[in-house]
Amino acid sequence: MLTRTLKLKLNKEQETKAEHYLFTLSSVYNWSLSKCLNSTNKEDKHWVSLCNQTKGHATKVNVNSQVFQQTIKISYSAFDKYRKKESGKPRFKSSRNKLKSFVIPQGFNINGNRLKLPDFGLVKFFKQDIPKGKIKQIKVIKKASGWYANLIIDAKPTFSVKETTKAVGIDTGFKHLAILSDGIKFENRREFIKEQTRLAQSQRGRNKKLTARINERIANRRKDYNHKISRKIVENYSEIYVTNDNLRGQAKVFGKSVMDAGISQLREFIRYKSLNNNRVFKLIDSKNTTKACSSCCSLTGPTGLQELNVRVWECRDCGSHNDRDINSAINILKLGLGCNLVNLESSDGVR
Repeated sequence: MLTRTLKLKLNKEQETKAEHYLFTLSSVYNWSLSKCLNSTNKEDKHWVSLCNQTKGHATKVNVNSQVFQQTIKISYSAFDKYRKKESGKPRFKSSRNKLKSFVIPQGFNINGNRLKLPDFGLVKFFKQDIPKGKIKQIKVIKKASGWYANLIIDAKPTFSVKETTKAVGIDTGFKHLAILSDGIKFENRREFIKEQTRLAQSQRGRNKKLTARINERIANRRKDYNHKISRKIVENYSEIYVTNDNLRGQAKVFGKSVMDAGISQLREFIRYKSLNNNRVFKLIDSKNTTKACSSCCSLTGPTGLQELNVRVWECRDCGSHNDRDINSAINILKLGLGCNLVNLESSDGVR
């Protein structure tokens, strides 16, 4: 599946209708979630049963029936993940946790720079190239910068990649977002840090629209940069091994630096692009990859929070000079290729 985002040009009537949809569907979502959480009858908890209970209600509230049912399905899906302990308890929609999107499963088509949506008619959008393939569904989203439509297209997202047998190990961090085993480093642009002064000003001024717009801009820049890095990596290497750091644990220590780096997002981009382009991708346990010397595998490297500022070190056993991050990336590559780092002992959890 491939996702393409279109920025919509809603007229006043269409925008009013879209706002009505979000307001009404928030109540539908909450009703469905409440049923799932509180009902003792297992049959009442299935989304099909919930849809049957609301038969004909979509017309009464002036909402497309299929969009109405999709909202119930989304609510049930959130509850189902919670029941299976795959995620936390879902929250009810409110003024502080607004419903910002709704899904249209069918009844749409595209003609030029116009998108025909059921109950909305023809909606203009900023024209862009759309990959060939069947559009499975459309998700209409309200953001700080306007209204958007996410097209879910049944197509394989591929791009030209080099014919190569090169393998690479990748360590991730905060100063450098990605460090490759061959010495290439991608800087961390720290988009949030750059904008935090302006963001703080908008928050002190209680300008909610500006605050939301700045947050959206930060997220867009981070996402764009991660897309570019992940594409470069997948283009140039046939086997990709990435450190599987505990990002939640790191966030407790380093706070917003982890969030600002977007490491989890970068890993996911590399993963799906690798799979779509027939590249090998694997997450590698990072235990002792910093502490072990990549030349002789002796555990002489820096470790722990007290030695976090040691970026270059000399192995006491073999005398080799190691860059902390590149050394770690080389060890990740070795582990990915099936080699063992000999004489490894348990580390203290910080690399």
